[in-house]
Amino acid sequence: AWSVPDFSTLSRRQKALTVDISYRSSDGPLHLLIDSTGIKVEGEGEWHRRKHGGSKHRIWHKLHIAVDEGSLEIRAVEMTGNEIGDAPVLPMLLEQIPQDEDIASVTADGAYDTRRSHDTIAERGAQAIIPPRKNAKTWCPTSAGAIARNETLRACRHLGRAIWRRWSGYHRRSRVETKMHCIKLLGQRLTARDFDRQ
Repeated sequence: AWSVPDFSTLSRRQKALTVDISYRSSDGPLHLLIDSTGIKVEGEGEWHRRKHGGSKHRIWHKLHIAVDEGSLEIRAVEMTGNEIGDAPVLPMLLEQIPQDEDIASVTADGAYDTRRSHDTIAERGAQAIIPPRKNAKTWCPTSAGAIARNETLRACRHLGRAIWRRWSGYHRRSRVETKMHCIKLLGQRLTARDFDRQ
């Protein structure tokens, strides 16, 4: 006999709703896989825009997730505007993992190849499995993250990128892309207009 709240009530309460993601703890240290994707808020779809020109008023937000490779469960999630790059969000994702939980490795694509990302991963005692950019140069070895990244760059130059990917286990990153596809099956558009409600 409970009364069902109307849409306006749900939308109003959604702004202050905090969601805790439950997860199963893994047996050993975490192997985190990180990726991001865009979710449409306003504007026409791709087909409509190509066919009819569409308005230039199109808004996207980015969903960033960190997935445990062992259980394939989402361990950290962050939503940002489309003007925020991928790399600045990585420290926020790692902050959501409890400090007493060991992280063995963090695997991400080349967009996360920044000094801050490598330093943040090294501070957690994890190995960064991030391919250097095509025009990458060695960094001044002033931190543990920069030293580890220089070793990765040397390995890519010496062995080649294909062998480095197999040797480092970079291919595991495809699992986070599969998880992102599962999320997009729920819907690729946000209907709430307010950022906090989204």
